[in-house]
Parts: sequence; structure tokens; C-alpha cells
Amino acid sequence: LGITHQWSYALEKPNTGSIFNIAWSIDGTQIAGACGNGHVIFAHVVEQRWEWKNFEITLTKRRTMEVRNVINDAVDLLEFRDRVIKASLNYGHLVVSTSLQCYVFSTKNWNTPLIFDLKEGTVSLILQAERHFLLIDGGGIYLYSYEGRLISSPKFPGMRTDVLNAQTVSLSNDTLAIKDKADEKVIYLFEALSGKPLGDGKPLTHKTEITEIALDQKGLTNERKIVFIDKNRDLYITSVKRFGKEQKIIKIGTMAHTLAWNDTSNILCGLQDTRFTVWYYPNTVYVDKDLLPKTLYEKDASEFSKNPHIVRFVGNQVTIRRADGSLIHLNISPYPAILHEYVSSSKWEDAVRLCRFVKDQTMWACLAAMAVANKDMTTAEIAYASIGDIDKVQYINSIKELPSKESRMAHILLFSGNIQDAEMLLLQAGLIYQAIQVNINLYNWDRALELAVKHKTHVDTVLGYRQKFLEDFGKKETNTRFLQYAEGVSILWKLNAHIRCPACLGKDRSSSRYSICSTFTPRMPKERQNRL
Repeated sequence: LGITHQWSYALEKPNTGSIFNIAWSIDGTQIAGACGNGHVIFAHVVEQRWEWKNFEITLTKRRTMEVRNVINDAVDLLEFRDRVIKASLNYGHLVVSTSLQCYVFSTKNWNTPLIFDLKEGTVSLILQAERHFLLIDGGGIYLYSYEGRLISSPKFPGMRTDVLNAQTVSLSNDTLAIKDKADEKVIYLFEALSGKPLGDGKPLTHKTEITEIALDQKGLTNERKIVFIDKNRDLYITSVKRFGKEQKIIKIGTMAHTLAWNDTSNILCGLQDTRFTVWYYPNTVYVDKDLLPKTLYEKDASEFSKNPHIVRFVGNQVTIRRADGSLIHLNISPYPAILHEYVSSSKWEDAVRLCRFVKDQTMWACLAAMAVANKDMTTAEIAYASIGDIDKVQYINSIKELPSKESRMAHILLFSGNIQDAEMLLLQAGLIYQAIQVNINLYNWDRALELAVKHKTHVDTVLGYRQKFLEDFGKKETNTRFLQYAEGVSILWKLNAHIRCPACLGKDRSSSRYSICSTFTPRMPKERQNRL
């Protein structure tokens, strides 16, 4: 009688003659076989192992577990009233489900577990987060605190708990994500504490079928991210907060087949084709896409053989199971996790000192993205200078010189590519001209004219820049809206005159050809000149 889980797990040769048929129990812990001598043989799965930091737990018998602390070699025996069905060890807690009860142990005290009864004894999955854990059985999905209190029981249309597994369900401190079985392009998102759908209630929908999902574990609720792999083996990341506004789903990897988030910081690791990759700061794609390749660590994955699977990512150690069942432990640099800790505590000076000590371009790139995400442009300037992005250093300097807080915030959003958010911020602050100029600089001519007409100001400015743009490229106006508003308006560029311009921070500036700087009007009505 052999038991396999992609690899050979156990082999027994009972003296019962040939085994003609076998059947598993619904919880997957027992097996029955019809033997050639007329007997029925029963077997139980034992010797399962769970590891977390310095603890190793082994199921030695159906109702007995052995806990070993590898630091001091201390051993504890855990006895249960009924046979063990499922167990999970993570975040300083051991959660064990038997056929009738659930036991919650703290790694600080193995003698006094918290025990509560289960509605059904067929628990098929246990997932843990830092603050609570999830049980899935034939009756539903249940979220419990480590004190044994039922927090919530999320539900969604067509829910089938029998097909849910660790690849299709993910849990964090504030969010629960479940991939739909009926439509595999859909991910349902729930608030962990209430069990209600997240945000506007709409699920996350992708263009192709999804195979694996994972939520990050640290950080603020409104910054929670989810990554997933689709059937094309592309790896995507997006935000879970969705309030009517369509969130960007951005591809960050290809040929990915397994992934895991770190338990203490938002660092992601995965296997892409023949490469083991660590994304030290995946949020970089929302801040500065050009930086993302500089924030990666890559290693040849050929030593892991075919079809390896990432079991866990705890601290700076990644555990990978090869196809033959053997475990490989891989250590990564501890410094990115320390950097995450400094940034989450707003210890920017300590973060800069750490990067200077490590002297690694990857660390500086991570710090640059983190600083921009947290609106700390002084640190961002230091980090970008250290990786040689001089053009971005100059742009950051120009942002720091802007006179108003709203204008600075808007240009930081522009720096990250969030054009609509930047425009909205400028309009809310009453900086109509700057909102128009942003669209002019990006050649969004229709939007620039739309804003000017709507707010009844600077229409001539838009027309003037549009005219100059067409003249530079030797083209004629064909846009009917611009032709309509250009009627009766003459645009005159005055040469070699100095105009004191509020858009230029109140400094006298003049162009070599024109009387205005690149951020002011080509021709101003007299009443506007008088105001200046």
C-alpha cells in the first residue's frame, strides 16, 4: 500500500494478499482497502510535519503531536481527545482541528490551549493571519480570533467550500480573498471583521482565468495589495480597495508558477520559469515603473528541479519543496526587511544610513520608491541621486520649489503617473491654470480646452500653445472645437519682454525667443496684465 503526494510519501506491505480497491475518508486522514484474503484494512496518515521559526511539530500518532524547540531541544507532547484532521503553524500559534473540536495553542505556552467545538468535523483548510485564522469545512467559511471568538462568516453566490484550497483563498489582517470556481476570472474580496464585500461590493475581475492568489500581510488597510497568477502564467498586482474607481491591474512577472508573501514585510517571492525572483518592493509599479527592475533579486532556479513549490516565506528564509518531496531552504538578504521596518516607522534618516552602510543599488532603488510613495521628497532626492537618475533628481528639486502644498502634491502624483488624480487635486484647490497647463504639457489638448471653457479662463492660453505646437510641426488646425474657439482670437507672442509670472514662482524669467516661460500664457488681456 503506497501513499503519494506527487512524490513517494510512504510504503507499507501488509500481509493481507492483494489490495483490490481503496477509498479515502472525506477528511483525507484515513484510507480503507479491500484485501484479497477477505479482510478490510484501515490505515491512518501520520508523521506529518509543520515548521515555523524554531519550532518543529510532528504528528506521531492519530491523536498525538510532538513539539520540538530546535534552539534548546525541548520537547512537548500534545494529546488530543479525537484524531487530528488538519493543523497549521504560523504567527506564533498552532491551530489544530480534530473530528469534533478546534485547539488553539500559543508557542509561548503549550500547556493551556483554547478549545471550542466545531459545527462540522470535516475541516478542509486552515489559513492563518497575524490577528485571526480561517476554517473552511463542508458547511461554510468561518473566521475566528485566536481567543476562539467567531468574527465573521463570509458568503457569496454559488459558494462551494469543497473546492477551496490554499491557492484559491488568501487571508490578511483586514481582507479575505476567494477565487470564484464558477467564473475563474473573478476574485471575491471581503472585509475580514464583518464578512461583508469590500468597498463597493463588486468583485475583482481579470481578463483570463486565475490560478493562484495571495494577499500581502503588512501595512495599512487602504494600501492592501493582491497578486495573482493567470492561466498564461503572468503575474499581476492590484489594489484591493475599489470604490467605483477602476484600479490598475499591472503585470510584474511572466512564466510564474508559484509565489508567496513574506510574513513580516511586503516582500514577494516567486518562481518564474528558470529564475527565483524576489520583489523587494512590489508597490514600485505604482510609483515609478522604471525602478521596478532595479528593486528585484534574481537567482537561477535550476537547482530546484521541475515543478518546485514555495511552501513558506518566513523572515529572510524561503522554503521550497522540490518535485521529489525534499525541502530546500533559501536565505535572502535581511536588509530589505529592515528597510521596510524603518519606512513604516517613518525613520527616514535611519533608512538612508542603512542604504549607505549596505552600498547596494537595489536598496537605494527601493528607498527611492518608498520615499515617493510616502511623499518624502528629500529622501527620494538622495536615493535617486545614489542610483544616478539625475533627471528625476532635477524634477524633484523643481517640485520642492513649488509655492503651495497642493501644487507640490499634484506634481508628486504626476511623477508617479497619476495624471487624473493630479488634475483633480489642482481643480479642488482652485489652481485652474496649473490643471490646464498639466494637460498642455502632456499634449492632452482636448482636455486642456475643455477645462478652459468650463472654467471660463485661459482659453486664449490653450489656443496659443496649440497654435505654436502646430507651427513647430508644420501642420494646420483640423480640430473643429479649436477652430470654433479660435474665431476672433488673435494670438501674439511678444519678443524679449520680461513678465512677472505667478506660475514661475514670482521670478522674472524670459525665453530666448518668447516673452513668457514654458508655463504661462502667450498673450494676456490687459485686465490680466494689470492684475500682475
